Amino acid sequence: MRLLKLFAVIFLFCSQAIAEEIKPVHAIAMHGTPKYTADFTHFDYVNPNASKGGTLKRYAIGTFDSFNPFIIKGIAPAGIGAVFETLLVSSDDEAFTEYGLIAESIEMPKDRSWVAFHLRQEAKFQDGKSITADDVIFSFNILKEKGSPFYRSYYADVEKVEKLDTKHVKFIFKKTGNRELPLIVGQMPILPKHYWKGKKFDTTTLEPILGSGAYIVDKFETGRYITYKRDKNYWGKDLVVNKGANNFDYIRFDYYRDTTVALESFKAGNYDVRIESESKKWATAYDFPAINDGRVKKATFSHQMPSGMQGFAINIRRPLFQNRKVREALGYAFDFEWSNKNLFYGQYKRTRSYFDNSYLASTGLPKGKELELLNQYKDKLPEEIFTKEYNPPSSNGSGNIRKNLRNAFKLLKEAGWEVKDQKLTNNKTGEIFKFEIMLNSASAAAWERIALPFAKNLKKLGIEATVRAVDTNQYKNRLDSFDYDMIVNVWGQSLSPGNEQNNYWGTKSADNSGSRNYIGIKSPIVDSIIKKIVASTDKEELATAVKALDRVLLWNHYVIPHWHIPYTRIAYWDKFGIPKKTPIKGVSFTNWWIASEK
Repeated sequence: MRLLKLFAVIFLFCSQAIAEEIKPVHAIAMHGTPKYTADFTHFDYVNPNASKGGTLKRYAIGTFDSFNPFIIKGIAPAGIGAVFETLLVSSDDEAFTEYGLIAESIEMPKDRSWVAFHLRQEAKFQDGKSITADDVIFSFNILKEKGSPFYRSYYADVEKVEKLDTKHVKFIFKKTGNRELPLIVGQMPILPKHYWKGKKFDTTTLEPILGSGAYIVDKFETGRYITYKRDKNYWGKDLVVNKGANNFDYIRFDYYRDTTVALESFKAGNYDVRIESESKKWATAYDFPAINDGRVKKATFSHQMPSGMQGFAINIRRPLFQNRKVREALGYAFDFEWSNKNLFYGQYKRTRSYFDNSYLASTGLPKGKELELLNQYKDKLPEEIFTKEYNPPSSNGSGNIRKNLRNAFKLLKEAGWEVKDQKLTNNKTGEIFKFEIMLNSASAAAWERIALPFAKNLKKLGIEATVRAVDTNQYKNRLDSFDYDMIVNVWGQSLSPGNEQNNYWGTKSADNSGSRNYIGIKSPIVDSIIKKIVASTDKEELATAVKALDRVLLWNHYVIPHWHIPYTRIAYWDKFGIPKKTPIKGVSFTNWWIASEK
């Protein structure tokens, strides 16, 4: 009976494929066609002749206590992704295109109502066992049932998974029109079914987990360091998608609790490369002998990715922040121009969009198809969306923001708040306006110099804002359970936004512990626009919906925007070979190598 069912499934699959002339392909793109043809030999942004060997020493801030990165519990170590492989792998010089990795080829109909993957015969786990369709099905089920809540949201529109044969698996979707779903499924890490038999998946573990990636865990000391060793038997080392990558024999991460100590350790040569996120350090802290004599290099690597949104994120689950005018008023107390002049050495641009630095950012007033889309919700949207171009409050950089504070007082008064005895007080309830800005202790030193001047300006409004740093474990637990008033957060964005927007802003994720809807947004309008983003059939349609979403998020003042730069600042000991071309998604150490001549 099982055999008959299997034949029936294969027959139906083949019949549909023949009817639509569905042919196996080597890659799939979100929109348009893949840049690289089936006979390509390597990505343009790598050196296919890069030498292998040596050790890359990096650093991380905080700690780790689990080798399972797929669950909500515990903190996984930096670099753990190198242990696991996915069905497909993304290209770094395309908006969103994936090429075969574990999967040798892909099949799907024009409406993308399903996708099927042919697994490579040579694909193996690190214990030598072959990767099969059973492992793919197991991975999908275990991630959705016991993995981080993110996976339940991400795979929500997958109806079922079918095994067509040992190396052939098919994902059937609940509806058509979601162009991103085949790529989302392609990003799924494939886990070994045999390894997890008898083990609990949803608990933390310090036993290294079996994967199929280029690296295995070699040595570690919890919270202090971890070293990965290149697997000499890695099955995928000769694939074209891996040419010029995975060049180091060892990759080591040393952990630090403090960013200043980490920098001093870099100067001493204890690790090799450092992405600098602090403008002050970049401007003033890199004056030491190795820089001056050329042994250490400072460089910026440009990219063409959306900036995403970094800012003070407001938890609107708290009654204190549910009035839009209150949230807008808080934004007038953040003086970016003063911060940029006095703290950042003028290095940053003010962020004015959730998709800044890209064609997806909303500018001016909505028009054309975007206006048509927003007009569908006009009576339920802030009027300013249609009458004003969004710009966050600004100043002359002198530190005197009286005009901004007057605007804030006006908004607060309209929302029912007035200053009494030097404290902002609710006229109806008598509640005093006070809240906490929660920071991660691992990066508190950097953020306190931003948050404390902000809190000082809030005090001028009669608002008591406390800046509090908590340890990394407590911070993660409170983040996962949405137990905070305000945090500093970054939502990264791509050139092809899609289903992840549900995890950022969707109603279903607002009460889902561990989701990235840190604000707590529950908006039918936002949900509806996200659906249009997901269903976009071309770049123009995508841009229209993304810009509309951008405006709705901006004018609801969920976040007090910070700043961005269109490049990455990196300091490194001059021992590496670096590819000549930097892809649109930015620099990747995966493609560097030890240059013997250096």
